[in-house]
Amino acid sequence: MKNKILIGLCVPLIEKNYDIYIPVNKKIGTIKKLIEECLVELTDGSYKIKEDSNFYSKETGQIYDVNKSVRETDLKNGSKIILI
Repeated sequence: MKNKILIGLCVPLIEKNYDIYIPVNKKIGTIKKLIEECLVELTDGSYKIKEDSNFYSKETGQIYDVNKSVRETDLKNGSKIILI
């Protein structure tokens, strides 16, 4: 699967961690939106979508630019990110 990577996602708001595959050719903002929509469904509405939420690197604390594609970032298989 050269067009997807497996990342670890931590969502402190609902105290959950997920391992998910994300496409490398999509923008971070698009992926964030799709993940948040899934979280709303998975939590029966407990998770609320926030426009000012971001992905952060768990290792460095770096905020990922929503206008960059995954390929343009340092994300790779096994990367850990936090959604805050």
